[in-house]
Amino acid sequence: MSEPIVRVAARGEGVTADGRHAAFAAPGDTLTDTGEIVPGPHHQTPPCRHFPACGGCQLQHLDDTAYARFIVDRIAGALAAQGLEAPIRAPSLSPPRSRRRAALQAEAREGRVRIGFSENASHAIVDLQECHILLPEVFAILAPLRKLLAPWLKKGRRARLHLTEADQGIDLLIEGVEAEGLAAAEAITAFAQANGVARLSIDSGLGPETRWEPEPLTITLGGAPVPMPAAAFLQATREGEAALVAAVREGVGEARTIADLFAGLGTFALSLPGKVYAGEAARDAILALKAAAARAGRTVFADHRDLFRRPLTSAECDRFDSVVLDPPRAGAREQVAQLAASRVPVIVYVSCNPSSFARDAEILCQAGYRIDWVQPVGQFRWSPHVELAARLSR
Repeated sequence: MSEPIVRVAARGEGVTADGRHAAFAAPGDTLTDTGEIVPGPHHQTPPCRHFPACGGCQLQHLDDTAYARFIVDRIAGALAAQGLEAPIRAPSLSPPRSRRRAALQAEAREGRVRIGFSENASHAIVDLQECHILLPEVFAILAPLRKLLAPWLKKGRRARLHLTEADQGIDLLIEGVEAEGLAAAEAITAFAQANGVARLSIDSGLGPETRWEPEPLTITLGGAPVPMPAAAFLQATREGEAALVAAVREGVGEARTIADLFAGLGTFALSLPGKVYAGEAARDAILALKAAAARAGRTVFADHRDLFRRPLTSAECDRFDSVVLDPPRAGAREQVAQLAASRVPVIVYVSCNPSSFARDAEILCQAGYRIDWVQPVGQFRWSPHVELAARLSR
């Protein structure tokens, strides 16, 4: 018999109450006996011609209400798996066409250059003719970039493209091509000048080599221009960054001494009050943060430190009124163990993986912390990728 779809699973398929799964179904849809989906009130028409083939999006069939519910359910489910509950706020959703950084692939096939994301469950490239997640300024680079890459792409090989919107314009890193000689240099200059490219780097296998950068590239974080290493990590959207920074500032409150762990370029360190210790393993990132903080007159002590191999000890953590940590997807088990043994009154945990966050939060809760709130952030729009900021206190 026909059954309603009641939720969306972690990979984006709709699920009925008795566990039947259906691809591209939204809560409120009806799944018939024959497997047909009858659209309900939260099933929208996907705006992009490339959906569902393109791997850049998996959830374009959900309206904002269903998408926000999916994000909350992902976090609640991860916490429940660890025996935890917490107040989960309404998600902050980045709007369409707001993604300021992307990693795309390029190849020459059938006499033309294709640029795009891989297809879902495939290595084939979807040649993007439109995109509803990338900033228009980022997407606009793709058409002229096809012409630039045509002479350099070798048959059977792919290039990887890293595009980021910086203060001065687009930062473009091309991996997997060789572009030598006068003709290539002239083509790079003409392309960059015509298309608002602030820096163009090429990595032929020995590391990025800057081929165009008329003025030093920066990204403004917390009001301070930060020198930007090639392919540096940034939050995916400006709206997502603002939502996470606001949550972190709320979480630390009036703390006078704060540790920002896994600090990167300083997204949080440069936006926090009081004195800030910033720990980060990536040398280029921590040197950029140190230089930016010095120029802006911020009280930030930048420390080049691998927090997996050498986490702050519990005694070191005790020096701070609050600790902020924003680890990679795997979480921060080693650092969390030290925090659990510390007397830090407030921890603000920023995560791009609800499962590893919940695992680490369970360790902290066993040590006497409680989760005051969780702020979800959906900056990878129409993707199962979920981010959050959470406040834990004793």
